Amino acid sequence: MDRKLLDILVCPLCKSPLVYKKAENELICKADRLAFPIRDDIPVMLEEEARQLPSEEEVE
Repeated sequence: MDRKLLDILVCPLCKSPLVYKKAENELICKADRLAFPIRDDIPVMLEEEARQLPSEEEVE
């Protein structure tokens, strides 16, 4: 993921900053507990494509 892109991307729902999880290839919104996938180096910032994080999953 391009560092400059990561610096400007925010959650499309609440506008909170996102956390890049390289191992999972996801962008995490801590506030909404959503994980947005990254496919072919392109973040998919659609609510319907996001994975809801279970309450037991740690969000760093």
